Amino acid sequence: MARVTVEDCIDKVENRFELVLLASHRARMISSGSPLTVDRDNDKNPVVALREVAEETVSPEDLKEDLIHSLQKYVEVDEPETEAVPLVPNAGAQGGTEVNTVDDSAVEFDRMSEEDLLRGLEGLVPPERKDDI
Repeated sequence: MARVTVEDCIDKVENRFELVLLASHRARMISSGSPLTVDRDNDKNPVVALREVAEETVSPEDLKEDLIHSLQKYVEVDEPETEAVPLVPNAGAQGGTEVNTVDDSAVEFDRMSEEDLLRGLEGLVPPERKDDI
């Protein structure tokens, strides 16, 4: 019967508290019927779980994900959202209504450099406070 110590496992899972959580979760998995990845050698489930972590036959990352999943009480399901606005029918479609059209080709946008914007903001005067209350 091989003895397992925390030092055997600490290089696989750096945090001792996390190691305890993962090993206890794996021991519960073993007791509920999960297959072993190492020989039992007449060891109890927590020792087998620690030996599995030490010998890297189970992945600590997978155990961590499984532990988190087992502790979740509410799992959010991504469902497609209903459209809030109905689609506008095409103007060329048969039986469709014609939508007001605006000619956007003549629209021009002002271009301003960052320096001009900063100068404009510096020139703004804050509104006066009324302390009449």
